[in-house]
Amino acid sequence: MDTLKIDYKNIYYPPGGILMWIIIFLELITFGMAIVAFAFYASEEPELFHHSRMQLNSTFGAINTVFLLTSGFFMANAVLEFKENNLKKSSLYFKLTMLGGLLFLILKSVEYYHKIEAGITPETNVFFTFYWLLTAFHLIHVIMGLVILIWTNYGMMKKRSDTGVEDIEACAAFWHMCDLIWLLLFPVLYLIF
Repeated sequence: MDTLKIDYKNIYYPPGGILMWIIIFLELITFGMAIVAFAFYASEEPELFHHSRMQLNSTFGAINTVFLLTSGFFMANAVLEFKENNLKKSSLYFKLTMLGGLLFLILKSVEYYHKIEAGITPETNVFFTFYWLLTAFHLIHVIMGLVILIWTNYGMMKKRSDTGVEDIEACAAFWHMCDLIWLLLFPVLYLIF
């Protein structure tokens, strides 16, 4: 499979394509506005937010951060190996990326289970409304990212002619967006307020 050399000096074609970057920009704006709203409510009820945050398991959040950052490292390597036309190694890195995402999903599910068992739901208070909405929305993005990774890796390994470097880079850009969003959510939800 030939890889396409792309002129990245052209602002109209960033890695992954301009459409992917528009989507990423809109997602970051959405999460950013929610975080600003969260900070506003936290300033209105600091004791409630502090007490609620203390009910979160920051160890789970930190481990999930490691899972996503490690998977992001593997995703970057998957792109590099694909560009070197080393599809087997690229596929291995894709699978390691997916493993990191799967481990994130498992640990987040365990965390959700503990919250539900403790009677902590979105209706508990405004902090937990934000917690559930922000983390669930992020979780949906991770699941979408995993589906995209599976589909792209499958196409790459089947050597489909329509799976090119743009697809791999778009996958990586979306996955790194999930990482970035978590890097914003983790300190805001688990550490600061």
